[in-house]
Formats: sequence, structure tokens, C-alpha cells
Amino acid sequence: MIPRYSRPEMVAIWSPETKFRIWYEIEAHACEAMANLGVIPRENADAVWKAKDVEFDVARIDEIEAVTKHDVIAFLTHLAEHVGSDEARFVHQGMTSSDVLDTCLNVQLVRSADILIKDMEALLAALKKRALEHKDTVRVGRSHGIHAEPTTMGLTFARFYAEMDRNLARLKLARTEISTGAISGAVGTFANIDPAIEEHVCAALGLSPEPISTQVIPRDRHAMFFATLGVIASSIENVATEIRHMQRTEVLEGAEFFSMGQKGSSAMPHKKNPVLTENLTGLARLVRSAVIPALENVALWHERDISHSSVERAIGPDSCVTLDFALSRLTGVIDKMLVFPENMLDNMNKFPGLVMSQRVLLALTQAGVSREDAYSMVQRNALKVWEERLDFRELLLADAEVVAALGVDGVEEKFNMDYHTKHVDTIFRRVFGD
Repeated sequence: MIPRYSRPEMVAIWSPETKFRIWYEIEAHACEAMANLGVIPRENADAVWKAKDVEFDVARIDEIEAVTKHDVIAFLTHLAEHVGSDEARFVHQGMTSSDVLDTCLNVQLVRSADILIKDMEALLAALKKRALEHKDTVRVGRSHGIHAEPTTMGLTFARFYAEMDRNLARLKLARTEISTGAISGAVGTFANIDPAIEEHVCAALGLSPEPISTQVIPRDRHAMFFATLGVIASSIENVATEIRHMQRTEVLEGAEFFSMGQKGSSAMPHKKNPVLTENLTGLARLVRSAVIPALENVALWHERDISHSSVERAIGPDSCVTLDFALSRLTGVIDKMLVFPENMLDNMNKFPGLVMSQRVLLALTQAGVSREDAYSMVQRNALKVWEERLDFRELLLADAEVVAALGVDGVEEKFNMDYHTKHVDTIFRRVFGD
């Protein structure tokens, strides 16, 4: 998590100030619930709430932790400095550190998910706009990097829209998965704290009580959350890779917007490099790098160990901050992306008519030619287009066997481009609805 790839709203969620504020709210709500149950005096719970406007001193908490070697105890000591040692004596009663740490982490992940959901909705809007704009912009489809058959740029954008829409559904599910809290005490048995206190705290923080915790919230929830972020990152890379290919000099069917005054290379003034999408490819790798550690955090010893703690201190903020930045950057790339329809047609016609080979093959078989013979007839003409850049249609019209099977009009008809785009509206209805 570095400023270069960070946005302020997401960074704020993971700041020490926010973390200590959430810790305070957990402890204050717990005291309130204890007072409601008559476990502690009401005046002590009220005294804790008097610190609601306090700016907790991060440096002071760090100073205390240097002695205690325990972050939660350091915070509680600092809280008592504001509330008063006698008034604060019931704070954290019956609780364990993980009650605070795990509940806080999930609050931060939920808040992060809310930002990421907004990011994805903005990206989806950009993809839909470009898909509708280029619904009928014909370009060659490629398989294995080689010209295949015609498609449209709109279908490319629509395909990415559908993928990101699935990711949005996954992210919403991951948000639900991580929206639990636990105030269950040592080893999770509620021996020293009433379950009603957990219910009160979770309701106040917008969480659901964890059905059964040990001394920690089960880490399969977190594994699912970070795996979802990894899938979204891979989809970002999928879009970025397509744009990088399109911007290659030999292709130039689309390109990132190049702003006034922008420089592409320190050595070569002519360069316009796809720096944003290359950056997105790298950022996707960073987000995915959190997935394996998150999966490995699931297996903890007995009711509690802290092998997951150091991992989550890193992957929590880093993954959320990086993905937030990446989604925003990709939305900007899509919004401003340049599309070159003329180059798309030029590229498709570099091997004139060759993209119609399957249609001719199918027509020959429908005309009674065996598939083996039909394939041979089409391929011998297609190879001449590859090797000599001749026109596929003219070669077929000069092939007596092909003409005998299809007739001149039958050959000519197979080169109608509308054949390949006739179901674009159907696909768009499936993706975007009516």
C-alpha cells in the first residue's frame, strides 16, 4: 500500500486512527450492553461514552505498547487515561483481544467492500456505455492470437461487462460472508460474557453475530473474501490484456487516451505506450498474491493462535486499497479509450475474405460434399491467401469444384458480413436486458 496506488477514502478505513476508533466503539457498545443487563453500573458505561469525541493518540498508544508488548492492552490503557481508571475498570470485562481485533477487521472489510461495490458499479456503467456505442463496430475475432471470424467491439465490451457483473454478485456475497462479529470471550464459550452483549455490539456495528466462534472468527470467511478480490483482479487483467493487444503498433484497433503533454518514452519521442493497462496487470498480481496466504490462514491451532495476524495486517489494507485504485483506473481507461474502426476493417482485410472460411466449409457440406473433401477444398484456397495474400473469394470462384458445388451466387453470398452480426441484438438482450 503506497500513495502512488492509493485513494484517500479507502486508505482512511485502514488508518490507525480509524482502527482505534472502531476498537473504542466495540468496547463502548459492550459496556452499554453490560449496563443494560445490570452486569456493570450504568455510570461506568456512560463514562466510557464521554470519550466518543476523543482523538486517540496513536503515538501514545505505540509508546504504551512498547512496554506492554500487547496492542489491545496498550489501547485500553490509553482509553483509561481519558475516561479515568476507576470509571474504566469494567471496560473489556469478560472479553478477549480477538473479540476486538476480529470484529474490527470485519468492520473494515465490510466498509472496504462497500467502496469496492461502488467502484464496480462505476466500471459497469462505463463498459455498458462503450458496448452500446460500438455494438455494430465490426472487428475480427481471434483465437490463439490468429484471425478467426468477425465479431464486434460492442460484443467485446459486453463480454467484459458480463464478467464484471458476475464479479459484482460475488463481491456482494463476500461482503455478506465477512459481515460477522464475535464478542464471545476466551475460546468462544461466553463463559464470562453474555451472548446478548455480542448481539448488541454486532447490531450497533451493522454485523451479524458469528454463529459459533472459537477465540477467533473462522478464517474460511476471510479466505472467501480475499479469493473474491483475487478473481476480480484477474478480470481486471483480462480487460487490460485485451486493450494492450489492441494498442500494439501492428494492430492499433484501440488505445489508451494520450493526454496533452504526456510522454511515452524517455528515449523515443514517438512512443505511446499502454502504461495504464500494463500497470493494471501488475496491480492484479499484487491483489492475487493475498489469496494463498488467506487460504492458509484457515487452519489455526485449536481455539486460537496468531499465525494469521501478521498476514492480515498486510493483506487487509493492501488488497483493498490496491483493488480500489485498480478498479478506478480501469474505469478511467474504458471511459476515455480510443477505438479505431477503420483499422479494425483494415486488419480483417489483410488476408482478404479469409474469415469466411467456415461459412464456405459448412455450405459445401450442406451441398452434399463430404466434410473431409470440403475441408480440403477450402483449405487449399485458404493457404494461398496466407502465403500469397490473394483474395479468398476470387480463389474460390476460380476453383471449379467449389463452383460446381455452390454456384457463383452461392460463393458470393458467403461473403456477406451481416451473417456474422445477425445475433448481436440477442446477445445484448441477454447481457443488458431489454
